[in-house]
This record gives sequence, C-alpha cells and structure tokens, in this order.
Amino acid sequence: MKLSAHLFCILFLVFSTSVFASDSPTEDLKPALTSLVRLLGDESLKGEEKKVERRAQIMVAIKKGFDFKEMSRRVLGKTWRKIDTAEQENFTTIMTKLLENVYVGKLENYSGGDIEYVEETVKGDRAQVTTMIEHNGVKLPVHYIMRKNSEKWVVYDINIEGVSLVRNYQQQFKSILRKENYEGLVKVLEEKNKAFAEGE
Repeated sequence: MKLSAHLFCILFLVFSTSVFASDSPTEDLKPALTSLVRLLGDESLKGEEKKVERRAQIMVAIKKGFDFKEMSRRVLGKTWRKIDTAEQENFTTIMTKLLENVYVGKLENYSGGDIEYVEETVKGDRAQVTTMIEHNGVKLPVHYIMRKNSEKWVVYDINIEGVSLVRNYQQQFKSILRKENYEGLVKVLEEKNKAFAEGE
C-alpha cells in the first residue's frame, strides 16, 4: 500500500489540533503544525525506549484533527452503506490503526522544513488549504481536503503531486472487495496490523 514517497516526509501536516471553532480552515490547520513539530522535536520523547509514549501522544494530536470516520467512509464507497453501524466503527478503528502503523514511523523521521500557506478555497462545508513545504531543498505543494463539522474544520484527505490518500486506498481496496468481499478486506487489514505489531 504505497503513496507518493514525498507523503512520508509531510504526513504530519494533515492534522489539526485547534479546539476552537473557526471560519477559516487555515486557522484550524495551523495549530497542528506547532503541536506536532513540538512532539517530533521533543528530546524527552526521543529514542526507542520512548517509542510507545511518543506515538501515543502523536496519535492523540492526530485524532483531534483528522476525520478518520469520514476517510473510512470514502475509502469504502458504496460498501460503507451496506454494513451496519458496528461494522462501520470497527472498520474505522482498523483503518486508523493501519495508518498509525504505516505512517507514524515515517513521520518520526521528518527532518523539518519551512511551511508556507499559499491558498485557501472554501465551498460550503468543504475546503482545500494549499501549503508549500520545503524538504531537502525541494519545495512541494501539499493540499489538505477538509470538511467543517459541528466544531471546526478537520482534514479527511490530502493530495500530494496529484496523489490522494483516500483515492489511493480506495483503488487498492476495490480489488480486494471484488475478490473477497468486505469480510475479506477486514481480514487483510487485521493481518497487516498484526504483522506490524509482531515486527516491533
């Protein structure tokens, strides 16, 4: 399950940790950068012995700003409507764990870089915030796809160099769903998460 290589360097930018409602998705996004950069740079959280604590804190920040349920719904597409509420919650949990397993390790290796807020486009309760990040001397545009819930703007997808995280998983899951149905997809994801756990 691969995305653009650049995604690994800048994944942390998708998370919004603001606890205040805002009319601006950019303003709701900005606090995340400070929060996560602080966690990544915290010397007291460095090292293998601090891995569990470090990742737990990172996930707390992530869950405040990333709408995993909306992402999971979009990833599953019409299959989401065919499963019951309990299955939807279970799939969201499994999908969240997969993203933690796949990306948090890469996020921890982020080397830092200047962030420029380029553009904000709002259409109703949907928005796109475009930023430019510099990594290893190269500037890359990162588009945050956001929705406004009852409290604030949250991210449910990111797009880097034309690659959408949601669409990428959606396309991969389609083939599994076609061959093995929903139950088969859940089994595949559970096995992947188990393999990550055993490998640590």
